[in-house]
Amino acid sequence: MIVFRKRRERERIIVSAMISMYCTAHHGRNTGLCNDCSNLDNYAATRLQRCIFGDQKPVCKECPVHCYLPAMREKMRAVMRWAGPKMIYRHPLYAFIHVIDNALAPGKPVTPNEI
Repeated sequence: MIVFRKRRERERIIVSAMISMYCTAHHGRNTGLCNDCSNLDNYAATRLQRCIFGDQKPVCKECPVHCYLPAMREKMRAVMRWAGPKMIYRHPLYAFIHVIDNALAPGKPVTPNEI
């Protein structure tokens, strides 16, 4: 069950669900993801897995290290802007967990350069 997984794993599941919803609505795919959305999903998974803050990662929008390339960041913003409000209807448990995770996320971490 998603509730008992580590924070990064939960974020991965939620981001994949958002990308899937977006692809279905904007690219007309009923099964699977289109190439662009599949690439974005894989990219997001890689970025989450390689996060330097590990399981203590902050919310991405408050992170001092922007690990997404600018083009991918804009794509992800578009997906989240569209899918975020709809999550409560399509995946209410994911939406609830996402809100709780964001509320309990650690504050802005200090990077080694700032010490």
